[in-house]
Amino acid sequence: MKISEVAELTGLSLSTIRFYEKSGLCPFIRRGSDGKRRFSKTDADWLELLASLRATGMPMSEMRTFADLYASGDTTIPKRRAALLAHRQSLEDRQAEVERCRAILDRKLQKYDEIMKDQT
Repeated sequence: MKISEVAELTGLSLSTIRFYEKSGLCPFIRRGSDGKRRFSKTDADWLELLASLRATGMPMSEMRTFADLYASGDTTIPKRRAALLAHRQSLEDRQAEVERCRAILDRKLQKYDEIMKDQT
């Protein structure tokens, strides 16, 4: 696949795909004899994973470590799994905090609604 096809498939911008590659997160993407990138479905899946890790707050340094493990082959699967489990736990912790804050906002909004109702 061409980079434009991967961008369409994944919803990522061309600049994001290029950024991930230049950052060393996609060292395995092949180039054709014309020098243009040639992406596989596996490459597209990898880019989607990277984007989701970034969107959920994984630091670039951790993403690089994860990418290095991925590039090292299947012997690193336990370490990669541990990294993803740790990230998932971080997301669950953040989600709990967001829910706590939402409950506070909901109480405040309810109070404002009561005050406004009493004023009419």
